[in-house]
Amino acid sequence: MCNKVDAVHVPDGFLDAPTSLATGALAAGTVALALRKARTELDDRTAPLAGLTAAFVFAGQTINFPVAAGTSGHLIGAVLTAVLVGPWTALLCMTAVLLVQAVVFADGGLTALGTNVTLLGLVAVVVGYGVFRGLTAVLPRTRTGVLAASGGAAFLSVPAAALTFVGLFALGGQVDLPIGTVASAMTGVHLLIGLGEAAITVAVVGAVLAVRPDLVHGARGLLSAAPLEDRRPVAAEQAR
Repeated sequence: MCNKVDAVHVPDGFLDAPTSLATGALAAGTVALALRKARTELDDRTAPLAGLTAAFVFAGQTINFPVAAGTSGHLIGAVLTAVLVGPWTALLCMTAVLLVQAVVFADGGLTALGTNVTLLGLVAVVVGYGVFRGLTAVLPRTRTGVLAASGGAAFLSVPAAALTFVGLFALGGQVDLPIGTVASAMTGVHLLIGLGEAAITVAVVGAVLAVRPDLVHGARGLLSAAPLEDRRPVAAEQAR
């Protein structure tokens, strides 16, 4: 039996069957809903960005951080994906990444797939994107405001997923580890991982905003400045 958790990326056998079945049912229902809702977020311009973002998250999740009590951590990328392509599409992207990891690389395991989708997809996306929308409602409607909201949401999404795992472990944990030890280890390290996740999220979202702000789902209707392609004719006219 594996005795390690990979950034709330749960391996087979870590949780009991009832808990795994419950999270599997929750994940399946949410993904089915996302398949319908994502149609409102995707078009010919944003679909390629969704694929690129999923590939970036897949690569980012290969970087692991060892922590105490037999655990390790890695970046999640849920808020990054949600801000770029929308929350429903983000859930599908995260599910695709986790499915490939489980089937091709045996990372997480098939019996734990529902749990991982719940933690790294559903919880991280819902909490993170909810925080993002809350922050954008009070921050300036500028590029800086969008980036600040993205960073804050990314930071909070990581410990939110970690604390949800602690709750699941308390209900159905199958590894002989004290719940207090697991909770302290998961909370402490994922606060640190959250800082790294926030930095990467701000960097990537900022890069996309700099060249194609019209593609950033979370910035639509928020930026006070016009998209770059709309500003070029104005800048050319002013140069004359």
